[in-house]
Amino acid sequence: MDWAFLFNTFDGRISRKTFWIAIATLTVVEILAHFLAIQIQGDRLSAIVDLAFVYPEFAVTVKRAHDRNMPVLFLIAFFSASAFLDLLTVMQMTGTDEQPSAISVLIAVPFTILALFLLVELGFRRGVPGPNQYGPDPLGTI
Repeated sequence: MDWAFLFNTFDGRISRKTFWIAIATLTVVEILAHFLAIQIQGDRLSAIVDLAFVYPEFAVTVKRAHDRNMPVLFLIAFFSASAFLDLLTVMQMTGTDEQPSAISVLIAVPFTILALFLLVELGFRRGVPGPNQYGPDPLGTI
């Protein structure tokens, strides 16, 4: 597996299997980084760590969206909302767990719905068979 291609480029297509391997790898590393960040500084540093993982996560999901022949606009909306929520956390504008701020709720609810849609679309549905405008089928079928 070409990890540099997987985490650093936005061209090409990847299969569901490659997508899940990449997401699992990123998730494990990100959880460890979040754990350390919370021990050192708390939620603010944890939000900054989350921002550091946006680029490789976006690269992986774009390639998977290409395999599904899906518009990247959905991913841009998802990652923009995620980055904005992290920014609110860094600026300490999200409220508390018991009483979140109105702006964080207004962003978090549609963000969660979009996250579920993307999970099904990218994680469970088969890619477009054969080549498409983004490259050959990663499964090699015609």
